[in-house]
Amino acid sequence: MSELDYRIPELAKPHFQQLLADHHAATGITSPTVLDIGCSYGVNAALLRLDTTMSDLFDSYAEPTPPDLLARDRARLAEEDQLPGVRFLGMDASGVALDYARNAGLLHDTVHADLEAGDPTEAQRRVLATADLVISTGCVGYVTEHTLLRVARAHGGKLPWMAHFVLRMFSFDPIAAHLAALGYHTELAPGAFRQRRFASPEEQAQVCNALAANGIDTQGYESDGWLYAQLHLSRPNLSFDHEDLH
Repeated sequence: MSELDYRIPELAKPHFQQLLADHHAATGITSPTVLDIGCSYGVNAALLRLDTTMSDLFDSYAEPTPPDLLARDRARLAEEDQLPGVRFLGMDASGVALDYARNAGLLHDTVHADLEAGDPTEAQRRVLATADLVISTGCVGYVTEHTLLRVARAHGGKLPWMAHFVLRMFSFDPIAAHLAALGYHTELAPGAFRQRRFASPEEQAQVCNALAANGIDTQGYESDGWLYAQLHLSRPNLSFDHEDLH
């Protein structure tokens, strides 16, 4: 990913920080729990909890890696954690990535599940139900409303706030419509955010053709050689009757 200049988690960081501040102002919750869907090795948690950048992380994990990598990461978190009151959860299809992030202390708990394929187990549901906020940087589009609705419904009478960075080649409208039925209001934040460079001219042509077929102008965006994402913010309507969740 370093070779493709992958940067969306770093660009997302200030928006997630603002989301945490807005959530605290609206709810009064001082120690929230954040669920990162498609968290991989806990990159978003690392960026939010540490004074670091994607470039620093790439360098930190470049080969040769030290034999005490887990101990190094745990020690750094113990000394530098900027969000000690925030609990971080991760969900991903990669058990190896989740194990590392949890053992390194980047994530406090994890859910190894594919919620596109089926409902969470009861144990997984209990973990998901603790989330106050749900974030993602690139997985939505590959995961759909099936996953997000299962996450939202895990909470019973509580709806977590959501912030998803979604590639422009994927429409968030169908997901927003399903979330609205649960009591969410979704807003598209201004701007577009570089995710990574295209891996090949073939990938660029495929994406640009798909966007053009949907009437989306790629000039100044994907035509310049980058995948672009947009931020979709979904918050629960205050007047919604949460009994409708059932």
